[in-house]
Amino acid sequence: MGNRLSKIYTRTGDDGSTGLGDGSRVGKDSLRVTAYGTVDELNSAIGVVLATELPDAVRDGLIAVQHQLFDLGGELCIPGHAAIFTADIERLEQRLDALNADLPPLKEFILPGGGIAAAYCHMARTIARRAERHTVALARVETVRPEVVHYLNRLSDLLFVICRVLARASGHGEVLWNHERQRS
Repeated sequence: MGNRLSKIYTRTGDDGSTGLGDGSRVGKDSLRVTAYGTVDELNSAIGVVLATELPDAVRDGLIAVQHQLFDLGGELCIPGHAAIFTADIERLEQRLDALNADLPPLKEFILPGGGIAAAYCHMARTIARRAERHTVALARVETVRPEVVHYLNRLSDLLFVICRVLARASGHGEVLWNHERQRS
């Protein structure tokens, strides 16, 4: 692939625009840029989760997700490009089902927390939901393949299950919402 970026600053974005992968220019506040920028933020948040102690199965799965998120961001950055497919969504579902199989059924809502890795994963989960919302907003005005939205939706579900796994693995346990607590 060689060196793709020989110069980091170009000054072409100083006017508030940025180049898409197809060569067109749009405002940095466009729905498309917001969508793929939030996917990039999500990928960074997953990188923070990966900087913690994790079970190997979780680590390996999240590394694979990071690569797929880079592909997904590319799909959003290049109008008409396809990089996420049904098989990618099915792999997320398989990981989700495998991790969820050993967890007890939920009887209460879970609050973010449960140790550092789980807390970081909760942050990634909420960013995944925001990326999904921004992508849905983009899809209302421009063409976005449904696989992209499906992937982000399933990924947030997977991240929720990973939060549960990590909270339990850390020894902190899940933080359950106490809806009957004393209110002052």
